[in-house]
Parts: sequence; structure tokens; C-alpha cells
Amino acid sequence: MLSPVAIRRWSWVHQWSSLVCTVFMLLLCLTGLPLVFHHEIGHLLDTEVETPAMPANTPRASLDQVLAAAQALHPQRVVQFASQPEDGDALWFVTLTPTPAPTDDFKSIAVDARTGAVLSERPVGEGFMHVMFRLHVDLFAGLAGKLFLGLMGLLLLVAIVTGVVLYAPFMRKLRFGEVRQHRSTRVKWLDLHNLLGIVTLTWALVVGATGMVNTWADLVIQYWQHDQLSALLKPYEGQPIVPAIERGPLQHSLEAAQAKAPGTRLSFIAFPGTSFSSPHHNTFFLRGNTPLTSRLLQPVLVDARTAQVTAAPQLPWYVTALLVSQPLHFGDYGGMPMKILWALLDIATIAVLGSGLYLWLRRKAPAAATQTASTPPGKGQPLVATALTHGKHTA
Repeated sequence: MLSPVAIRRWSWVHQWSSLVCTVFMLLLCLTGLPLVFHHEIGHLLDTEVETPAMPANTPRASLDQVLAAAQALHPQRVVQFASQPEDGDALWFVTLTPTPAPTDDFKSIAVDARTGAVLSERPVGEGFMHVMFRLHVDLFAGLAGKLFLGLMGLLLLVAIVTGVVLYAPFMRKLRFGEVRQHRSTRVKWLDLHNLLGIVTLTWALVVGATGMVNTWADLVIQYWQHDQLSALLKPYEGQPIVPAIERGPLQHSLEAAQAKAPGTRLSFIAFPGTSFSSPHHNTFFLRGNTPLTSRLLQPVLVDARTAQVTAAPQLPWYVTALLVSQPLHFGDYGGMPMKILWALLDIATIAVLGSGLYLWLRRKAPAAATQTASTPPGKGQPLVATALTHGKHTA
């Protein structure tokens, strides 16, 4: 059992860790809600690319034909990446940039994988969902914004853990889920805050922890490239990028990569000289076919000239942890039922954060009322009023 001194200390940590992160957590919950349904909202806003209906066994166009069709729209640009959506292989998204180097200046072209016809040029960096995504991911501040939100996520975890510690002494004289209707409005909000907090506890821990991990994504990928990928590419260090005219057929490279990792599907391709490849390789990132393995990637490095597989390293544990945490954060594992559950829990968490902010803003009102009713002028305020002003769990 916690002593009164320990309760005050835990309450202080809970109160201030909550207060510092509350506004940002509210922002993340509000922006995260539409992101849970980003595919569905994309269909409503007509920003999703629809492929023409064709028989399932329709032959696929060669990868070389697909990339040529996309590059014909912007012949002065180079192909940096090509990817396919998770829900099928009837579509290619081709990323074109001025140079192979990392840049925010890119074009995204959607190409039909069956016919090789260009379907659309997707708008980049605009629209409602883009604003929601950037606010949720980095506050439009790049890596600094991501790391700041990661710190806010850490404070959220501290607030959750300290709230759990304080929940037991708070509930000693109350039934689980009880909301004291006969008490003041602030006490009712206190009971509701604690009830919703304990009900959403596991979800908030999962989403808070995975969200914090996701803010480290850029650093994790950079470390992987420095730690393992650079060692694999050591023999090609200092070599110039293989010119396009010297590269073999890309379709042959794709078939070689898929043969190296049977039972997988393509996620994306990084071409020579780009941030996820070497100057000498087409690097194919393949994923599994189950709900879990579809989130895990297997890189296969294929020589751009000869279409021979050079290496197929296993991703280290820290990259695997990052890849698993990303879809779990948005509830992407279980289809629409899980998305609806995630949305309901998100709304409940907004109520927890909002009620906590309300309780703090109203922290002096109960003390003043109790002082007037039961304490003679000049005397200290009662213990119960002191507890209410110092921590919401001791009312």
C-alpha cells in the first residue's frame, strides 16, 4: 500500500507528465482518427487510383514496359522507386525524381500492371489527408518534429504507468466503474476520467509505444544502412552508378529476386544510386502473404547489369520491430472490424485527455468550496481539498 507521501509523489509525476503531453496527444488522436480510415476516405475523396476490371488471369506487362510508360511523362527525370499496393499486383506506383539522391521533389505515376497504361499522376504533398498525415507524423518539422513527438509519446507512457500505480488506492472505497452521480461535476469527471483511463489502458500503451518507435524510423533505417547494408555493398564502394543503357532487363531482375524468396510478393524496388540501394544494384523488397509476414520485408540485391542475385540479407531485429509497429499503430492488421475498434478506443482516449485537462483547469474550485464550507478563516484547508488540488486520484 502506498503511503500518503508516495501518493503525492506519484500524483505529481502523473500530473505533470500528463499536462506536458496532453495538447500534443490530443492533436495526435484527432489527426490519427481519419488516418485509421485513410483508404476509405481516399475513395470518398476520389484520390484512390482505380484499376479497370479484368479477368484475374490477365497477363502482366513487363516491368520495363511499366517504367518506360511512367518515364515518358517526365523524360528528364529518373526512376527512383517502384512499388505495388498491399492488396494486389494490378497496379504500379513509379516515383520519378530529378536525380537518384534523396529529395522531396518527386512525381508519383500510377501505371496499370496488366496493360502498362498510365492511369494517373497522383498529387503529392496536398489535400486533407496529407495535412493530417504530416501533423500526425512530424508537425511539418521533419526529423526534429518526429523526435519531439517521440518525447511526447514517452511522457504519455510515464503518465499511463503512474496512473495505474495510483488507480489502486483511488479505488479502495469505490466499485469498479462507479461514477458518483451525487457528487460535484468535477468529481463525476474524475470518476469518468479514471474509468475510461483504465479501460483503454492496454490500447493506449500499445499505440503510445508503437507511435514512439515509429518516430525513430528515419534513424533506425539510417543505422541499418550504416550497420549492415554498407558492409554488403563494400565491394561496390566508390563505383559510379550503372548507366541506364548498361542495365539488363528489369523484368529478369524481378524474376531472379522472386525466385530467391519464393512465396513472397513485391513491396517496392529501389534502383541504382538511391538511398535504399547501391550504385550497382536493383534492390527488391519482398513481403510475405500472411497478415504478419506481409509487414516484414526481405531485401534481395540483384546486379543491375547481369540480373544475378548478389545477396539476400535478413533484416535485423530493430528493423523488424519497426516494421511490425507501424501497422499495429494504425490498426491495419484486422481489416474493418479492427479499424472500428481502433477508432472507438481513439475517441475514448480523447475523452480521457480532455477530462484530465478539465480536471486540472478546475483544480482550485473544489478546494475553495470546501474551505468556505468547513474551515474557519485562518485555518488550513482540509486534507480532502489538498488531495484534490494535488492529484486527481485521491478524491
